Amino acid sequence: MSESPSHPRWLARSGEGRRRISFGADYNPDQWPREVWQDDVRLMREAHVDIVSVAIFSWARLQPTASEWDFAWLDEVLDLLHANGIAVDLATATASPPPWLTTAHPEILPVNERGEILHPGGRQHWRPTSPVFREHALALVERLAERYADHPALAAWHVSNELGCHNAWDHSEDATRAFRAWLITKYGDIATLNDSWGTAFWSQRYSTFDEIITPRQNAAAANPSQALDFKRFSSDALKEHLRVEREVLRRFTPDVPVTTNFMVMEDITAMNFADWAAEVDFVSNDHYASAKPSSRDELSFSANLTGNLAEGAPWFLMEHSTSAVNWQPVNLAKPHGAMAADALTHVAHGADAVCYFQWRQSRSGTEKFHSAMVPHVGPDSQLFRDVVQLGSTLAGLEQVAGTRRKPADIAILFDWDSWWASEQDSHHTTRFRYRDEVLSWYRAVLDAGLRADVRPVGQPFDGCRVVIAPALHVMPEALGERLARFVDGGGHLLVTHNSGLVDENDRAWLGGYPGPLRDLLGIRVEEIHPLLEGDSVALDNGAHAEVWTERVEVADPAVQIIAAYVGGERAGRAAITSRAAGDGSASYVSCDLDGRGRAAEVLRAAEAAGVESELPPALHGEVELAVRTDGESEIVFLRNRSGATVELEGLAVGTAIHPVSEDEMLSLPPLGVAIIERAAALIPAR
Repeated sequence: MSESPSHPRWLARSGEGRRRISFGADYNPDQWPREVWQDDVRLMREAHVDIVSVAIFSWARLQPTASEWDFAWLDEVLDLLHANGIAVDLATATASPPPWLTTAHPEILPVNERGEILHPGGRQHWRPTSPVFREHALALVERLAERYADHPALAAWHVSNELGCHNAWDHSEDATRAFRAWLITKYGDIATLNDSWGTAFWSQRYSTFDEIITPRQNAAAANPSQALDFKRFSSDALKEHLRVEREVLRRFTPDVPVTTNFMVMEDITAMNFADWAAEVDFVSNDHYASAKPSSRDELSFSANLTGNLAEGAPWFLMEHSTSAVNWQPVNLAKPHGAMAADALTHVAHGADAVCYFQWRQSRSGTEKFHSAMVPHVGPDSQLFRDVVQLGSTLAGLEQVAGTRRKPADIAILFDWDSWWASEQDSHHTTRFRYRDEVLSWYRAVLDAGLRADVRPVGQPFDGCRVVIAPALHVMPEALGERLARFVDGGGHLLVTHNSGLVDENDRAWLGGYPGPLRDLLGIRVEEIHPLLEGDSVALDNGAHAEVWTERVEVADPAVQIIAAYVGGERAGRAAITSRAAGDGSASYVSCDLDGRGRAAEVLRAAEAAGVESELPPALHGEVELAVRTDGESEIVFLRNRSGATVELEGLAVGTAIHPVSEDEMLSLPPLGVAIIERAAALIPAR
């Protein structure tokens, strides 16, 4: 993370100075008459709320016209919140420009790949590279920073909101000029770019950088190397906007931490948050669970990845939902107990603040049917009573606040470049989904009763015993060398299909896949055989594949064939292999295994590495275990993954802090999360 200001970690302290897990929401008082505000703070105190994010979408209220400013209402709100012991994460309000600005300067509006202007009327209708937008946005940021620099309610700055959620891939003339400048910085000269992009194909050779445009909709398909670079550029352009707002804030308030809310969640692809994490003083995230059967494991996966973006330090859950999410295809209400379970799962993976969108459910607007802490029906409701109960629970977790995530022996690598590149057009199958593949291996670790850290591929993994590298489609030679050193030093590596197909410029590796890992694995993939919808291929270990298979040639006689394909053209050929190398081993899985097949491979790698489950066998797959620690004691979170009550037998003795129980054996209901505090020695350290 960025050079952090000398500011107390506000999200782990109450107004009285004691450490606590913070609790709150986005608060939008400008949507309500003043008489509601007093009721809001009364209910906030009842719910143990101690932090709210304010002014996220308030630009039009703060600056009604180009020459008019109105801060009186915000002064009143901040004073009221402070008087009631509620801290403020103050937004810069730049997420949604007001109508007067887009009317006067339509040139700030983004443009899609078809050349169509994205008009006002929603949100984030601005170009990340627009100098006109930046001038007006920074003027607003400066006014806010100057006015509220010394306000006692100010706990942190919230830059914009969900940067890139709707305007990440802009194809305007501003973006084109900025893209060319970015390419000049990266490649230096046009000959190097032509070689890197393979522009000899389809007569795309450029003679100058001025001939290059963003990869807009065309008669066929965009150059994939150009498209990958455009995604990298777009993430960098938004990151630069984060930086320039941050620097204004630091000029006025060097001691106030600055953050912005990431979106580490399903289907949010545009921003490389591993690259952004160094730009904020503490990591924040928004997460909304889907209605899929795997949704709660996906929530755990996203929280785990967020915790590793924060490098194990506590982080801030800026937004999630109390119940229904209006923009999903079916606006399902959460079952009773899910709100608390979701919140505590985020805490298990390092969140020291649990906040929602939003405090009071909007009466009008696009998100009026999005759930909130205070629903339309009001506080006399089961939902608000559950909110109050959760606030009480979080306020009582003083032992947890400020602790760090305990590293796991197993790392699962996550790579934004591979996500971007593997899902571009003209690939082997449109059925492959990178994030689903990585999530499936995370679920396999949970099924095996083990813990894993989902780590950005650029982070060190030397301290791990097992590294699972799913679908590293983009494999720079340097990454291959890092993985080889890991194995040589005694680590156990598991590489999956769709790995090492291209280098960092999206050029195919010649000589067979997986490129730089061929020698380490002792195999060569000659051809990829994707499967049609409804087809499946069996392996002789009982596992099946339904999306992807490969023709694998064993190139080293020392390679052990763990499983082979059964039937069809690939019958008898290697499907899963392993090779001893150095003091470790390197395994390869050439297909998308079913859940049992993946869990078996996780267990095989763990056994080779001497990694054992911290759960008794009866709980493997039924319960997820996560651990936070202060170095002397450990806080163990146990999440029920099953649909039935689970008896927590066979666990080491500890003190149950949620739910409080007089028994040493706890019963964990469906959607239940138990929290146990015990001495660090009771869980073997790595």
